[in-house]
Amino acid sequence: MAAPRWNLGPTREPLGLIRPLQGFFSIFAFATVGGFRGSVGFRLSCAGSPNASSSAPFAYPFRMNLATFTPSLTTMCNQTWPMDVHLVGDFSSSAQFFVVVAVFSFLYSLGALALYLGYLHLYRGAGGRLPLADFLATAAFSFLWLVASSAWAKALTDIKASVAAPLPHCHPPAVTCHRDGATPMGALNVSVVFGFLNLILWLGSSWFVFKETKFHQPPAPPAPGPM
Repeated sequence: MAAPRWNLGPTREPLGLIRPLQGFFSIFAFATVGGFRGSVGFRLSCAGSPNASSSAPFAYPFRMNLATFTPSLTTMCNQTWPMDVHLVGDFSSSAQFFVVVAVFSFLYSLGALALYLGYLHLYRGAGGRLPLADFLATAAFSFLWLVASSAWAKALTDIKASVAAPLPHCHPPAVTCHRDGATPMGALNVSVVFGFLNLILWLGSSWFVFKETKFHQPPAPPAPGPM
């Protein structure tokens, strides 16, 4: 393999300037989703029983149907609830897909930047094969960000609906259930913004990579005719 020729020149061009931004915002995209921890709680007022509280913790990958209220509601309000109560929905596929796209985007953006900085002479001198492969990969990541961000935005809406749902079997005055608060989801809202911001960055990068391919190069001038 040819020795690298390190050169910071590509970082002053859009081709190399966008790659660090892609890596930076990819980190925020998967960190805001993968690191989220939350819970929702209720205060219970039961006739003939002391008031009590119960909460259901949830986190990435947002299998809400596995989030159980603790202490168990089966022990409260004279066994009003015959079995444990869970939140509703499994949104793990959308959340994990979003995180996987973000992680691989981060890795590819760093790899592409290293290629530009160390092997730009090979990148632009390989007969157009490397720029074409780079363009196809960049376009593919653009499409993946569109799908992942859209799916995650829809899943987040459903997660909020699951957290906002009332407890079943709450029939005043025998059993009264009051929401005791839920973890704010501002970080998850920001993750959707980062998702679509990454989409814009990858779409923009696709154009600048396309300009490196032979399809964008100006045609060769015609050979001079005989005098």
